[in-house]
Amino acid sequence: MEVATTSSAIFAKGNVLDDDLTLVQATRNGDIAAFDELVRRYDRKLLRIAQNVTHSLEDAEEAVQEAFLKAYQRLNQFQASAKFSTWLVRIALNESFMKLRKRHGTLKQSINSDAYAESDTGKRSLDLADWAPSPEALYGAAELRQILIQCLQRLTPTLKIVFVLRDIEEHSISETSEILDLTETAVKTRLFRARLQLREELSKYFKGSGFSLRAATTIR
Repeated sequence: MEVATTSSAIFAKGNVLDDDLTLVQATRNGDIAAFDELVRRYDRKLLRIAQNVTHSLEDAEEAVQEAFLKAYQRLNQFQASAKFSTWLVRIALNESFMKLRKRHGTLKQSINSDAYAESDTGKRSLDLADWAPSPEALYGAAELRQILIQCLQRLTPTLKIVFVLRDIEEHSISETSEILDLTETAVKTRLFRARLQLREELSKYFKGSGFSLRAATTIR
């Protein structure tokens, strides 16, 4: 009876208890419906991220399913001091990269490897890297979405996932840093490189079309 009361409070629209940590605690107490709600909240988001890593719907769906299974099995390892969504995205990313390894062999670079030293950008400012329209606008436009996807596939995994988390999923620099276990400086450096390379790739598509790509704003 106590669990049912907790569950109804959790799912009440607008209730102050309607947050991830409450759902996590309810799941730990045996309320399966609470975990179902967490799945409902994040399955689409995780699938988008997994697809951007694997470029395969089948692999992405399997990665997300395995991520939720592992999250459920390891729920007692989750520290409430962290955001549940951050912890969950990290698990989904690990599963997605495992799919890539199985398909293509060992990745040349780990997502956490500091292959791009902060000083490697030389004396160029990190305040480059946006263009008009923004990558978010490109991604949302049906006629341009496939072009951006093709360009994303040419990025290394270490650059691509930073771009996906920051510019497509709209995580902050701080959140992206926490998800990938990188310094904020490393995130900014990789984001700079990803945006720069994407701008160069996109320029090839729009060259001569009158479409203007330009450096505009700072890394957010």
